[in-house]
Amino acid sequence: MKWQPLHVPQRTIMTPGPVEADPRVLRAMTTNIVGQFDPSFTTMMNEVMDMLRELFQTTNQWAFPIDGTSRSGNEAVLASIIERGDTVLVPVYGRFGHLLVEIAERYGANVVTIDCEWGEVFDEQVVIDAIAAHKPKIVALVHGETSTGRLQPLAQIGRYCRGNDVLLVVDAVASIGGVDVRVDDWCIDACIGGTQKCLSIPAGMAPITFNERIERVVLQRKKVERGIATADDAQYAGNVAIASNYFDLAMLMDYWSPRRLNHHTEATTMLYALREGVRVTLEETLPVRFGRHAYHAEALEQGLQAMGLSLFGERAHKLTCVTCVHIPENIDGDAVRAFMLEQFGVEIASSFGPLHGKIWRIGTMGYSCRKENVLAVLSALEASLIYAGATIHRGEALQAALHFYAATKEETRCSSLIQSSGMDK
Repeated sequence: MKWQPLHVPQRTIMTPGPVEADPRVLRAMTTNIVGQFDPSFTTMMNEVMDMLRELFQTTNQWAFPIDGTSRSGNEAVLASIIERGDTVLVPVYGRFGHLLVEIAERYGANVVTIDCEWGEVFDEQVVIDAIAAHKPKIVALVHGETSTGRLQPLAQIGRYCRGNDVLLVVDAVASIGGVDVRVDDWCIDACIGGTQKCLSIPAGMAPITFNERIERVVLQRKKVERGIATADDAQYAGNVAIASNYFDLAMLMDYWSPRRLNHHTEATTMLYALREGVRVTLEETLPVRFGRHAYHAEALEQGLQAMGLSLFGERAHKLTCVTCVHIPENIDGDAVRAFMLEQFGVEIASSFGPLHGKIWRIGTMGYSCRKENVLAVLSALEASLIYAGATIHRGEALQAALHFYAATKEETRCSSLIQSSGMDK
């Protein structure tokens, strides 16, 4: 027989995405298919919208997924609100800020960037000063930058944007479900999440939410496809259409509203996965989940430092669920990664651009954020470095992590982290 049945090796995935899918999500994906306008399915669509509001900590009417990987959510939002010549300010502190620039430029925006060193984040006042100077229509920035493992503060920027009629669009792909993302409290106008990171769902959907400020801009450009338009839709005939058909939020709003106007065939199985992944997240509760991510990241850091490795980046603004570590001098980082995968079935990531070959990125995200995974990655990395001839502290990494776990129970540590963050209020 020419083609054999599918065989995928078992891996311990400790990258910043994708991560291991939660088994409950995989089980949900085996559910039988129903039509996209079956009442059972439209009921599920409404449930998903309610769940996403809780996940994003918002009262926005609009909260639904874009069918596509995470960048589809970024593109849908930016394509729908950018009109040619609009000024868009993008603060860039890593690879995915550059992605926002790329998308905005392709839709005809006049993009202004400000930059800081990779491994750092912006002082919020620096961004506010740039907004005051350039007076953009839109500020687009990344909350959790996985290329550098940093977390950008947003609250002051959001309040300034709201007070000065600037739209704030936030890429929270890496942070949603893993660290605190407060859409309403931080005055975020549109927020984009991802499935394949802290939510432990396969890649293929991008949950988004946006408020009435975004909605007003989108509706000014509303069009309805000729093949399904009704006489009532003639009122939109004079509007300048959103450049993308697939990423047209106005049409997607009609699809996700009680009108259920057909736009695309919904990715049924992925919606099952999204519903289950978000349900599991909310069942754990957001404060406990955020605490769990911080707890296991701390154990990982203790082990890496005990091994003699140095952590990368500004400590005060570390993205909890991504730990970046310097590759030891004279060590081929890609060769070590390949050895870990081949010999131990453990995967970690390199980085991009100026950081490629200089740091490794280790994710502790979602279902991958477990004690056994932390111990597995430390063991595999230590053995691989010894094999590569690196000078490290042998036998110390696992002991440091084990001592951390023995001395600090997860429930106790998570509780203290929750209280210190104010999430218990």
